[in-house]
Amino acid sequence: MADAVRHDLVVRARRAWVDGVWREASVSIRDGRVVAIGGLTDEVDATVDVTLPDEQVLLPGIVDSHVHVNEPGRTEWEGFATATRAAAAGGVTTIVDMPLNSIPPTTTVDALEQKRAAAGPQSVVDVGFWGGAIPANLGTGDLRALHEAGVFGFKAFLSPSGVDEFPHLSTEQLHQAMAELAVFDGLLIVHAEDPDGLDAAAASPTEAPGAPEVPAAGGAAYEAFVRSRPDVVERTAIEHVVDALRATGGRAHVLHLSSATALDTIRAAKAEGLRLTVETCPHYLTFDAEHIGDGATQFKCCPPIRGEANRELLWQALVDGTIDVVASDHSPSTRELKFAGGPDAAHGDFAVAWGGISGLELSFRAVWTGARQRGIPLEAVVGWMSRGTAALVGLPTKGRISVGADADLVAFAPETPVTIDVDDLSHRNPVTAYDDARLFGEVAATWVGGRLAGPSAPPARLLVRPDTGVAS
Repeated sequence: MADAVRHDLVVRARRAWVDGVWREASVSIRDGRVVAIGGLTDEVDATVDVTLPDEQVLLPGIVDSHVHVNEPGRTEWEGFATATRAAAAGGVTTIVDMPLNSIPPTTTVDALEQKRAAAGPQSVVDVGFWGGAIPANLGTGDLRALHEAGVFGFKAFLSPSGVDEFPHLSTEQLHQAMAELAVFDGLLIVHAEDPDGLDAAAASPTEAPGAPEVPAAGGAAYEAFVRSRPDVVERTAIEHVVDALRATGGRAHVLHLSSATALDTIRAAKAEGLRLTVETCPHYLTFDAEHIGDGATQFKCCPPIRGEANRELLWQALVDGTIDVVASDHSPSTRELKFAGGPDAAHGDFAVAWGGISGLELSFRAVWTGARQRGIPLEAVVGWMSRGTAALVGLPTKGRISVGADADLVAFAPETPVTIDVDDLSHRNPVTAYDDARLFGEVAATWVGGRLAGPSAPPARLLVRPDTGVAS
């Protein structure tokens, strides 16, 4: 029987990930929401009727909770127009923007409004915002004001961030920030590296047995860069986060875990009932230190990409639930900054090159490629990168295909091989660690709120936490 009300769109697929199961389905959409789910051939009165070819599956849109857009202030590194087009090309329908490296950083409501003004007219996927916790806004009322304005939580660094306008918190200030946020149950998301450990590593450049006499982080040698940020630096900082959780009863999320040596600490904290979640990133699951060449600063990130054995332990921790989610940590810069200090335009000095991986468009495909190699099903990747990240930021209508959910959908061909050419990507500057990588999966179409995303699409929504009462 035909539906009595005309729908805006119906998408039909022989394999759709609907309410946690694979099934044949027709997904009907009206006013940006999924309003009905029926059989593949059900009659539906819709303005647009799309049937996916058999090699494509229908998935909920990816929710990337860790993206540095950098606009305003450093738009030449990345801006909302290019970042959100890259997101859509990669099947990402929602991004949550980090409070740095924009100028000003998102540490006050006024700075948040500047971000929203920049993002609103040019974003083709939905955009939410993290606030920032820095020494200058602790105890001032700024954190509560940002919370009430709808940010999804607060980013803090425990070691220098790399930009002067976003200083890091001391261990005492970490406790202070978490106690302040606990009053209104705000979420602290943490870059967990210990500055004392970094200083110690810098003073001991020959820590590894038989290591050559080279400065800890200087020069072209990737091995030296990894030694400058050893595992203990992450592990110690995460122990400080756990101590602060225990003292305050607050909530914390560890960003971009790279060191598997911290997994036992994380498991113990979760077993204790502390409210701790953890993410890792596609680059830690894809690359390994043994295959990164000297001067290849397109792979520089902090904390660093570690060895192959470490990578496999991160995969195991994802599968067993110790690590909760995967997010891109898309942190781009200009090509000049990314290869700074090097002898030519394609090689840099690890001491001075910008640390960050450009991977927003490729993050889902990279993780799926690694999962596929290990016999991990596609739905597990969707759980880590869509349902899980939506839950992390508190967006219950995202990360799923079900009646009442946002109509954020992706048509995805999981078995299509693709060799990456950086010049074909949509982010602003043509540099990425994934250049020439062979990945699996092609994003054939991305719908945001039932509208096909792309350069000519109308602006998508600016998001706030649903519990604020503030309109999106």
